[in-house]
Amino acid sequence: MKESQNIEWKQSWRDEYLKWICGFANAQGGTLIIGKNDRGEVLGLANAAKLMEDIPNKVRDVLGMVVPVNIHNEGGKEWLEIIVEPYPSPISYKGEYHYRSGSTKQELKGAALDKFLLQKQGRRWDGVPVPGFGVNDCSFAAFKLFKAKAAKSGRMSEEVLQDDNDQLLDNLQLKDGRYLKKAATLLFFDQPEKFVGGAYIKIGFFVTDDDLRYQDEIHGNVFEQVEKTLEILYFKYLKAYIRYEGIQRVEEFLFPRLALREALLNAVVHKDYSSGIPIQISVYDDKIVMWSPGQLPQDWTIERLLGKHPSAPYNPLLANAFFRAGYIESWGRGIEKINRECKEYGIAPPLYDYSMSGLMLTFIANPEHVNAALREHASNQHRGDTPQKKLVKTPVKTPVKTPEKILRLLAAKPSMTLNEVAAEIQKSLSAVERASSKLVKEGRMKYVGPQKGGHWEVLEEYDE
Repeated sequence: MKESQNIEWKQSWRDEYLKWICGFANAQGGTLIIGKNDRGEVLGLANAAKLMEDIPNKVRDVLGMVVPVNIHNEGGKEWLEIIVEPYPSPISYKGEYHYRSGSTKQELKGAALDKFLLQKQGRRWDGVPVPGFGVNDCSFAAFKLFKAKAAKSGRMSEEVLQDDNDQLLDNLQLKDGRYLKKAATLLFFDQPEKFVGGAYIKIGFFVTDDDLRYQDEIHGNVFEQVEKTLEILYFKYLKAYIRYEGIQRVEEFLFPRLALREALLNAVVHKDYSSGIPIQISVYDDKIVMWSPGQLPQDWTIERLLGKHPSAPYNPLLANAFFRAGYIESWGRGIEKINRECKEYGIAPPLYDYSMSGLMLTFIANPEHVNAALREHASNQHRGDTPQKKLVKTPVKTPVKTPEKILRLLAAKPSMTLNEVAAEIQKSLSAVERASSKLVKEGRMKYVGPQKGGHWEVLEEYDE
């Protein structure tokens, strides 16, 4: 028998080892052996018989639990075996909560302690009630967006979607008596940071790891954060390269939109929001690094995450709302979809790293595409960034096409998001995104400034 996550050897007994018993009970259980050194060699105990009586009493009096203590004899030397079962309720040592992680014991404090206590109570962070936050504090636009998405996905009945917002929150299990839960502050409140620190997304463009050229922060409810983040990534941060289909010239971005969208959704849904740290996206000329604070499910490894696995969302209420709205599936196939999209796009699957208090995905572009994109970017810079303005006249009787509707609307309301534009002109978001991307490439409009407080600039004039 070797020392491991579930086994600890001690040469002699000291009362402070009650902390180790506490740590085993709060984790997956384990065995504490008294009378062996770190190499597993039996040293023996002179007072083994007395310790057999004292240790169970001390465990009961200090920790409030019962453990069996067994005596063994090897070569005339006695040693003790203390078997600790995992306890369903939290165990404290004089007000301290200890936890066995790997082959070490640690005292839980702060957010880690809050998370542990919630899990022991069968609850998750996103299910904690929030006093002082009610349905009247929620965003009407967020409800409108959710209902439109859920109706399109077909994952909620029309009858439920016609209920008032209070009943909708109840149907999504976001109510706890007269309180709303933390998940509701993220999903349906425009300023979730009022209740949840770090509940936003940061994007930065880096030339090297220590050379940050510009950055943006994306705030708002998490539905809006996802939409805005993808919007600003493709309109401000990502370069495109040129390829040809026969004689047709085609512009393509370096990374597949569906893969980045899936990775972003995974980051938002599985994030550990108790960390107080925002999701961070670092964009380079040849790669994108996406990092989100969080943990893998207990006993999971990167290998298991990358293989076939069940859905185990870190924030189940958040995941349920995103599923109902059609953003995600509930079968744990997100990574499979990311890898498939990358393969079809001609780039390698992203690299996964779980060594820095969260999950990091690194998408690396095809080097040939990078070189083509840099040449195209340099060519555009040489030609100048500001295209010539041109006068466009639209006869009254001519039907206005989607691109013209977008231009007219953004000329009047430059701060609108594409999601709001889609709702206003009654087109799908994907149709508006495609048309807007083409308008930007044609130099007919551009996005100016940071995501929060920035605006669209239409580079054409209209006769009203």
